[in-house]
Amino acid sequence: MTVKTNQPRLHRQISRQFEGKRRIPFTATDQEKRHGRDTRWELRAKEAPDHIKEAWPGSAWIVELITTTTKRNGKHSVTRHLFITTVRTAPEGLLRLIRQRWSIENEWHWARDTQLGEDAHRYTHRIGAPVFAFLRTVVMNLMRRGGYRSIRRGLRELAYDIRGMLTLGGVQLAGARLE
Repeated sequence: MTVKTNQPRLHRQISRQFEGKRRIPFTATDQEKRHGRDTRWELRAKEAPDHIKEAWPGSAWIVELITTTTKRNGKHSVTRHLFITTVRTAPEGLLRLIRQRWSIENEWHWARDTQLGEDAHRYTHRIGAPVFAFLRTVVMNLMRRGGYRSIRRGLRELAYDIRGMLTLGGVQLAGARLE
């Protein structure tokens, strides 16, 4: 679970565990150069202290992840994330799990918002939001199933191609004329 500032007490308790020259027994790092960015992830983890385990039953580790990104234009940013987890695994495995979680965010939610404009919609009827979210999900799944890695490219290519859209949905047209 990501620990954000909306949980001020837990955030403060975990944050203090990584301050100063405390011994951090579990660490892992990874680095990647993609999309004009050089990103380094540094994970530090330790067993959750008793007071956190009491308040959060089942918790095993507390985790600090520092992400350092340098963009092509030289701009530099450092972001700190805190987590609490019940997972007991090697630090490298934990870092991999966190990165996979972000890849879902980047490939799924980001595309929904930027490519399909989900956050820009304002529905006047309560049922509209889940209906349109479902339709967006269907569109994205069909495009990905049809081999489109880019939702934008798929929308651009299929926007005026009813036959292509139906084929993507598995509809086979036998000699019918669609114009």
